Amino acid sequence: MTNLLVKLFVKNSCNTTDPKVRENYGKLASIVCIVLNMLLSVGKIAVGMLFGAISVTADGFNNLTDCGSNIVSLVSFKVAGKPADKEHPYGHQRVEYISAMIVAFIVLMLAIELAKESFDKILNPTPSEISYIMLAVLGVSVLVKLWMFVFNRKLGNRVNSDVLKATATDSITDVIATTAVAIASVVSYFVNFNLDGFMGIAVAIVIAIAGIGILKDTMSKLLGQAPDKQLVDSIQARIMAFEGVLGIHDLTVHNYGPQKYYASVHVEVDASVPAMESHDLMDRIERDFLNNTDIILTIHQDPIITDDPQVTLWKEKVTEIVKSIDDRFAIHDFRAVKGVTHTNLIFDVAIPFDCQMSEVEISAEISRLVSEFDEKLYVVATVEKQIS
Repeated sequence: MTNLLVKLFVKNSCNTTDPKVRENYGKLASIVCIVLNMLLSVGKIAVGMLFGAISVTADGFNNLTDCGSNIVSLVSFKVAGKPADKEHPYGHQRVEYISAMIVAFIVLMLAIELAKESFDKILNPTPSEISYIMLAVLGVSVLVKLWMFVFNRKLGNRVNSDVLKATATDSITDVIATTAVAIASVVSYFVNFNLDGFMGIAVAIVIAIAGIGILKDTMSKLLGQAPDKQLVDSIQARIMAFEGVLGIHDLTVHNYGPQKYYASVHVEVDASVPAMESHDLMDRIERDFLNNTDIILTIHQDPIITDDPQVTLWKEKVTEIVKSIDDRFAIHDFRAVKGVTHTNLIFDVAIPFDCQMSEVEISAEISRLVSEFDEKLYVVATVEKQIS
């Protein structure tokens, strides 16, 4: 069914990096969900009011709230598809993160309201009836919401959309909520004890947990989440595939939306190669990323001395010393300034964020170990956190 709908309503559906195609995916998902949520809402509210089941009525209003979330998604895809302008030179795709956050707040508001109504139901229980009509409506709702979960999840993964993934999460919590309501109705009928309010509290907790999860994920991306390891590895591999590249470091990746990345990196090249030749290599790498990926890459060229055996020996020894302190440490930008009485070894040390040693302690320990190796070697180290 999903593939059929995509085939009918999304032109060039395979070109998911095209903003217009992504917008059409978002429109399709939002409109389908709005229609289905409206139908479910009307059915549940009517049945809940008819048989006096507050949890069923609340579940119906939950679906009505979902319609609001779907409208937010629809608007966000429209805005995200706008091209870059003077006020927003990096485009508008981050609006999808904001929209996912709005969906999370809507889910949390619903959880709070449901908890309040359910608590009131516990304090003031009223008899509720059960019928095959009510169970049939709840059963259909579970099946529809399961399909909506798969539908939104599949499209969300296809176009890498946080909004659709958040909608999918909302759908699966609805499945849990509706199933719980159905179980409470049946059990209450047979044991002659009204579980409606208690189950409503449980459902509210499940919904709140889902909302907090969505909110946490989207806030992390807006604050500047670390790039995905798979993405970092792919960037490194692509650069290292170019002949003449000796190494890379200081890779930073900034995300301006699901399909919008800006990155910068230091690329090490042989210092003996003419500057214009190395510069041409940097240009070719940048063009390759521009033409074949979603990443706009800026490169800083770092010349490395490769024909001085003494400098090479010192670099190998310093690398060994740094690794002995913590195997996760790495050095780069290594150079030696030779003098009459001593030689300065100048380099950067990249350390992980969870390192327990301070930058001062690390620098002092490296200096101590290097002086034990050769007291005429002075260390000038810059200790920095590994961004990626």
